[in-house]
Amino acid sequence: MKVATYNVNSIKARKELLFKWLEREPVDVLCLQELKQEEKNFPFEDFERLGYNCEVFAQKTYNGVSICSKLPILEVKKGFGDEYFDQQKRIIAGRIEPMWVINVYAPHGDLRGTEKFYYKLEFYDRLLKYLEENFSPEEPICMVGDFNVAREDIDVFDPELLKDTIGTMEEERKALEKVISWGFIDAFRYLYPDKVQFTWWDYIGGMIWKDKGMRIDYIFITKPLVSKLKDVYVDLWPRKRRTPKPSDHAPVIGVFEL
Repeated sequence: MKVATYNVNSIKARKELLFKWLEREPVDVLCLQELKQEEKNFPFEDFERLGYNCEVFAQKTYNGVSICSKLPILEVKKGFGDEYFDQQKRIIAGRIEPMWVINVYAPHGDLRGTEKFYYKLEFYDRLLKYLEENFSPEEPICMVGDFNVAREDIDVFDPELLKDTIGTMEEERKALEKVISWGFIDAFRYLYPDKVQFTWWDYIGGMIWKDKGMRIDYIFITKPLVSKLKDVYVDLWPRKRRTPKPSDHAPVIGVFEL
């Protein structure tokens, strides 16, 4: 069973590339972030032709998340169930036997002290509360997505240059670690403790070709899935396309033997 997470940075702009990639890498469960399109405009029929059924929680222009699965989605939770936080469509969960899949698109944030900076920290607090209210770390859970935080210095191409910038600030890292400590394991880092691997590269300066990026997209798993985990890898093929223009993220794929 392959579970993938991919920030497409607009489903409309990336549709052609996305389906070319799916022909190359037909994953079983695909979690997309930053759809930037209302649910009514989501390409359900295109996914259906490839055997996927999709659940979508989205809005116009910003944010948006979806789960597309070749396996039945038995139960769905859209949003936190919180009017304040659910104005921004950033989380969706689906029960796909034998696990729950939670897809998260965390806020980008901004400079320390700004409104967006504090909202990002509040979002992580709300995510932890959501987990506590709805799940148990004893359940098999795969939480994936774009968390907009590089956990450690190994997860950025230049720790000194990027120190205390958006995605590396101590407050952000602590907020994410608090969520992870609820009962998650970073699947990639579990298998590859010392490997330098990024998932996002700025468009400016040809950063993908220099491999100057950050690891901000993750697959987090609870303990019941650890023995099932076989591999986690980043597929650079869609990020290295020159045309059509790619997302600034690459998909991350987790492989489970269930």
